[in-house]
Amino acid sequence: MGMLDGKRLLITGVLTEASLAFATARLAQAEGAEVVLTGAGRALSITQRTAKKLEGPPPVHELDVSVREHAEALRTTLAEDYGRIDGALHSIGFAPPSCIANPFMEAPWEDVATAIHVSAYSLKTLADVVIPCMPDGGSIVGLDFDSTLAFPEYNWMGVAKSALESTSRYLARTLGPRKIRVNLVSAGPIKTMASKAIADFSDWEETWDQRAPLGWSLRDNSGVAKACVALLSDWFPQTTGELLHVDGGYHAMGA
Repeated sequence: MGMLDGKRLLITGVLTEASLAFATARLAQAEGAEVVLTGAGRALSITQRTAKKLEGPPPVHELDVSVREHAEALRTTLAEDYGRIDGALHSIGFAPPSCIANPFMEAPWEDVATAIHVSAYSLKTLADVVIPCMPDGGSIVGLDFDSTLAFPEYNWMGVAKSALESTSRYLARTLGPRKIRVNLVSAGPIKTMASKAIADFSDWEETWDQRAPLGWSLRDNSGVAKACVALLSDWFPQTTGELLHVDGGYHAMGA
């Protein structure tokens, strides 16, 4: 018996095998879940190729969270083709280069707005997609990077993550009466396609490993996947609005 036996999950953000969403989808399948994936834009073909490395392989549906018609179409498809969704993983984030590569003061509002829309408001968009398929409740889990500190090179993406954290709390308040839980997993730095946008990202490993009491590796996504699967299961029935750190303890340590 797996901890997700009989559950159907919508997983966003699967790109390469290194992605946190892929690790979560693979572990969810091992724990008995049926998974449905989404992809967007030019990355859709990457998601479709990577999906073949999962059991099934699972179906892949298009979802660009900045396109209202995509969300509406997917909501209809889920209701008609699957009927019930027990959980959803939000692994979506994007910021134009000016928001990360440029000095903080140089990013124009138009680019900042894109970062907040895609990286934070999209959690509400995903909730809109799955709520009709959760008549008896469910779990929405988002992947986060702790925004309580200002990290070098992260800039406006850090601001977008702050917005994501606030959005999750308000969704938890709003959806609690429907028995839908909303939680975030704040992961330490993992080497993925998204991390390539951050200059000198590999330099974070030594600093993180030294400060985190449990140590840290940029190439080990298993702990994050386990946390996501646990929150998507029935093992946290009274937990919502939570920010669960999976970062080796880095967030709790002083300088």
